Amino acid sequence: MDLIDRKYRILQAIIDDYILTALPVGSRTISRKYEQKLSSATIRNEMSDLEELGYLDSPHTSAGRVPSYKAYRLYVDQMLRPETLSVEEAAFINRCFERRVHQVEELSARIARVLSSVTHYTSAVMTRTPHGEQVLSHLQLVPVAERRVLLVMVTRSGSVRQTVIELGQAIAPDELYTVSRILSGRLEGCPLSELPRRLLLLASGEEPGMNEVARAIAVQQPEEGEEGDVSALVVGGRSNLLSFPEYSDVDKAKALLSVLETREKVVSLLSQNGEMEFSVRIGPETGMEETKDCSIVTASYRLGDGRVNTIGLIGPTRMQYGKVLAALEQVGRSITELLDEQNGQT
Repeated sequence: MDLIDRKYRILQAIIDDYILTALPVGSRTISRKYEQKLSSATIRNEMSDLEELGYLDSPHTSAGRVPSYKAYRLYVDQMLRPETLSVEEAAFINRCFERRVHQVEELSARIARVLSSVTHYTSAVMTRTPHGEQVLSHLQLVPVAERRVLLVMVTRSGSVRQTVIELGQAIAPDELYTVSRILSGRLEGCPLSELPRRLLLLASGEEPGMNEVARAIAVQQPEEGEEGDVSALVVGGRSNLLSFPEYSDVDKAKALLSVLETREKVVSLLSQNGEMEFSVRIGPETGMEETKDCSIVTASYRLGDGRVNTIGLIGPTRMQYGKVLAALEQVGRSITELLDEQNGQT
C-alpha cells in the first residue's frame, strides 16, 4: 500500500477501535488487530504523523492515541461504512410502528423511545409547523410596567409565541384585560401571516384603547422564524449518556443534562433544514460549550399536513455513526409505511 493509503487505514483502525473500547489506542493494538503486516515501529511513525496533522490526540496519562474532532469529521465524510441493524432490532422497530397514532405527540414519543432503546443514546424529536399554516387560537396581554405589556399568542397547534410590546401611553389593567379579551375573540382563527393587516384594520376603529394596543401589536409582534414554530418536542433516554465513560465526571454530566432539560437548547441542537436529510455535527460543531464532547445526528421528514419532524440522536463523539444512521433510516421507513397506511384508511 502507498504511504497515504497506509495512514488512512491506520487512522480508520484507530477510530474503529476507540469507538468500541473508549480506550487510547497504541501501535501494538493496531499491529495485532488490524495491520498485522506492519511493524509496531512503522505504525508508531504513522501515528506521530497523524498527530502532527491534527487527526490524533495524545492523552497525558497514556502512550496511546485518541481521535480528534477533525478525525471524526473525516471518518463520517469519507470512511463510514454502511451498517445494517440486526434482524431483532429491525423487527423491534417495525413492531413499534404497527399501531395507529392519533396525535403528533404520540408519534414523537414513540420515535424517541424506540431510538433510545435501539442505540442507547439520547433521542429528541421536534415538530415544526410552517408559519403559513399557523392559525391563532387566542392571545393574552399581561401588564409588566406602566407602558409595557407582555403579548402571549397561542396557535391551534399548541405553539406559544411571546414578546414585550411598548405602548404609546399607559392603559389601566382593567381596560387592558377588556381589550385583550376583545382582540382574542375577534382574531381567533386568523392566520399569523394575516395578523398585521387585521390588527391595523382594528386600529382604525372608534375605540381609543383598542386602537392603541392593536397598532402596537401590529408593528411589534414576534418575528416569524424561517422554519416555523416548534409545536412539540420530546426527549427520551436522557440518562443513557451517563453509562458512557466520557460522562463519569459529575460536573460534565450535570452540564450536559442541564442542556437536555432546557427546551430552547434542545431546539437549537436539532434545528436544521431538509427532508429526510441526515446531518452530523461533531464536538464544537454543535455550537454549545456543554456539548463540545458530543455528536448530534439528525434527520428530517415531512408529515402529510406540512409539519416537519426532526429526529436527533445525541451521544459521545465516539458514537457508532453507522448504526445510528441505519436506525434512523429504519425508523424513517417504518414511519412512512405507518402514515401511508393511515392516510389510505381515512
